[in-house]
Amino acid sequence: MSTDRKSIKVRIFGSEYPLRGESEEFTQRVATYVDEMINTIHTRIPEQPTLTVAVLSALNITEDLFKERDRSRAVGALVEDEVSKLTNYLDNCLREV
Repeated sequence: MSTDRKSIKVRIFGSEYPLRGESEEFTQRVATYVDEMINTIHTRIPEQPTLTVAVLSALNITEDLFKERDRSRAVGALVEDEVSKLTNYLDNCLREV
């Protein structure tokens, strides 16, 4: 992975921000996700101040992150369990040979 961090301009909720990232494509994807979340929240509650919309968006994004982490841990545990079963099976097969 390159250590060069390029300056990338992104637009979030109508404002432009210069960000630094290793991958312009990834940084744009992240910024687009944040922009879409903020716009979704703002559409649902347009009377709320921008800061409230930003905080609610941050909470929603963090909830998404935590759910994905939990899912990832569960999948990792399942994979470890299956690898352990296969290892035991192969060990038993080798003992019989």
